[in-house]
Amino acid sequence: MSDPIIRIENLGKKYIIDRQQQQHYSTLRETISNGVRNLFKPVVDRQVRQERTSKREDFWALTDLSLEINQGDRVGIIGRNGAGKSTLLKILSRITEPTCGSIHLRGKVASLLEVGTGFHPELTGRENIFLNGAILGMSKTDIARKFDEIVDFAEVEKFLDTPVKRYSSGMYVRLAFAVAAHLEPDILIVDEVLAVGDAQFQTKCLGKMQDISQDRGRTVLFVSHSMDAIQRLCSQCIMLDRGKFIAHDLTAKIVPLYLAGDFERAAPGEWIDLANLDNRITTAARFIAIHYSSLDRSVSFQPYADGPLEFLLDIEAKFSQHIGCLAVTIYNRSRTMLINADIILSGQTVLLRKGLNRFQLKIDSLHLTPGIYVVGLWMSKTGTEEHLDYLESALEIEVVSTISNTMGTSYYGAVTCNFSLVEIPTV
Repeated sequence: MSDPIIRIENLGKKYIIDRQQQQHYSTLRETISNGVRNLFKPVVDRQVRQERTSKREDFWALTDLSLEINQGDRVGIIGRNGAGKSTLLKILSRITEPTCGSIHLRGKVASLLEVGTGFHPELTGRENIFLNGAILGMSKTDIARKFDEIVDFAEVEKFLDTPVKRYSSGMYVRLAFAVAAHLEPDILIVDEVLAVGDAQFQTKCLGKMQDISQDRGRTVLFVSHSMDAIQRLCSQCIMLDRGKFIAHDLTAKIVPLYLAGDFERAAPGEWIDLANLDNRITTAARFIAIHYSSLDRSVSFQPYADGPLEFLLDIEAKFSQHIGCLAVTIYNRSRTMLINADIILSGQTVLLRKGLNRFQLKIDSLHLTPGIYVVGLWMSKTGTEEHLDYLESALEIEVVSTISNTMGTSYYGAVTCNFSLVEIPTV
């Protein structure tokens, strides 16, 4: 049996969370007088005071993970937010060190974990292609041989000699993926950063990853919340939950296991905290809480077919800025998008003020059949492709039926529709 290209043994990653307690803000006079008094207090007393204002907590993002991946495997890594997927990829990419355990890799590794991975913002697109190639151990001749193919795939020829700090996030990702995929790595690692690109580009990327794996024997690790993408690309899957290994098997076996998971479902009429979800793009602005309701007490405010659905969104901004994309998206459990309620479709822009902002987004009529759905949130600046925040899987909701089901009626399809049937006389 051949030696696996990736071997992980008893891997663990611990972070230390420093929770600062709320402190009283003193006046200048109080600060000076307290400082003088502290000079005459024992050191032990000062240490006790520091411990009262700071509480350190251990958080294990990964725990005792062991697995093997062979050359040419296309492996999807799935799990809910906070499962440890991105932490695993960062360790495999040598971005962060494990706390315990070991990893054995054979060959060159190329990774695309977030917008701008491995790029220097002051260098041009052309210069960054050669820089990334050199990092991967490619010779200048080999990079030049692949250069035209990379530029063609990324579709950034007009901006090749422009510093990449002026690229939109979409252009950034296109070029970064093209470099990572075309410079012949033995292991290609791709996180959900591809969600920033448009649908056509995502399809193009999936095709390229399939090509380098099937035809060239390269290994691909792919993290995504889209089960459609996972099933199209990956022959096998690894499922994680809260840092722990759950299963590693064929994709056809793991995806149903994931979709059938007993996930916590947010209740309508309650605020759901989003502030601590992982994989956030930026801190310039982000979703920190969401509340949803059908506004109908008779169904306990649950969403229902053909009824209204209201979302309240709390957004925290570091500074004032205009945004042209603010969207609530609804997917089925296979992560196929069914609804995209985006202000960009109405040409609307909103101003985010520094600090806390609250918006109401109301869908007048929810044309979904009863079932479980996943809600995602998106936000980007006006006039650019730069995403401020996106959560492909912010929460799950249940759409209920308001029709008595005593006759055993089944619901088929994804959406409801209003229709009529009339008889047309033949003669």
